[in-house]
Amino acid sequence: MPTSLLFFSASTVRRLANTSSTSHVLRFDRRHLSSTTAVSNFDKLGCIGLGLMGHGIAQTAATAAAQHNIHSCIIAFEADQKFLDSGRDRIQKSVDKLVSKEKLTSADAEALMGKITFTTDRDSLNDTDLIVEAIIENMDLKKQLYSDLGQACKPETVFASNTSSLSITQMAEASGRPDKFVGVHFFNPVQIMKLVEVIRTDYTDETVFENTVTWVDQIGKVAVKCRDTPGFIVNRLLVPNLTQAMLMLERGDATTNDIDISMQLGAGNPMGPLHLADYIGLDTCLFIIQGWVNDFPNERAFVVPQILKDKVKKGDLGRKSGKGFYHWQGDRRGDPVE
Repeated sequence: MPTSLLFFSASTVRRLANTSSTSHVLRFDRRHLSSTTAVSNFDKLGCIGLGLMGHGIAQTAATAAAQHNIHSCIIAFEADQKFLDSGRDRIQKSVDKLVSKEKLTSADAEALMGKITFTTDRDSLNDTDLIVEAIIENMDLKKQLYSDLGQACKPETVFASNTSSLSITQMAEASGRPDKFVGVHFFNPVQIMKLVEVIRTDYTDETVFENTVTWVDQIGKVAVKCRDTPGFIVNRLLVPNLTQAMLMLERGDATTNDIDISMQLGAGNPMGPLHLADYIGLDTCLFIIQGWVNDFPNERAFVVPQILKDKVKKGDLGRKSGKGFYHWQGDRRGDPVE
C-alpha cells in the first residue's frame, strides 16, 4: 500500500482522504456512548506505531514533556521488536543531530529520551490518558486495534488517530467509546511542520475535543479544527488541485512546464501541482483519489484522471521511480516527460 504522506517541500502537505461521518452515524446506537468523563490532563501518553509519522509524534511529545512537563511519561509501542528498535534509532538520530547543531544540550537530549518508554507490551498502554495511533493505513487493522484498546484501556483513555485517508467515525465506532475519539492529523516531518488538523465526529465529546486542541498547542503545534470530512482541510483543497492540473495536461490545454510555472509565479506556490504529484508519488495520488471516488461517487470534485491511471500502470510513479510527469535523478527533478 502506498505511503500515507504528501510532501510539499519544506511546507509539507499530506496525503489523504477521509470518509464522511454522516454515512455511518445512523448505524451506531448512541446508547453505546461511554459515560465516564474524560480526564482534562493527558499526563500519560501512548504512541502506537514508530514509523515515519509515529516516531516524530513521540519525539515531539517527549520534547514538550522534558521542557514543560506536559507528560510524566510516553509509552512508545510497536508489536515487533525490529520496528521498535528502528523507531528508537530514528528518534535517537534526530535528537543527536539537534545536539550536534547545538539546538539541544546533551542534558536536554538525555531528559527527552528519558521520557520515552519503548515497549512491545501493549498492556503498557492500558492506563494511558491519551493514545495517538500512527500505524499503516488499513481500516480493518485499525478497527481491530481500537476494538481491542477499547476493551483493555481504562474508561477515561482518549483515542486519537493520525490517519490521513480513513474515516475517523468508523474507527470511533469500532472503539466502543466514540465520544472519546478524535483525529490528530500531523504533517511530515512532524518535528518541523507546525500544523495539526484536529478532527471531530458527530460523537466526539466537546471537552475531549477541546482538551485535544489544547494538547496540540502544549506540544508546540498549531491546531486547526475540522469535522470528519474527506481530506480534512489541507488535502480536501490540495488533491483536487492536483487532479485538475492532470486533467488540463490530459486535454492538451497546457504543457507540464507551463502549468507548474503558472502556479508558482501566478499563485505563489513553492512548486507546481504536477511537480508536487511526482514528489508525492503518483501511486499514492491514485490511491487517495480512487478511494474518494469509490466512497463518494456522486461528488463531482473527485475525479481520477486517465493520465494518472496510465502512468501508474506503466510504473511511472514520479520521483520514486525516476519518471512521472518529469524525469528524476534521486530528488533532483529533470525535464518534463514528452
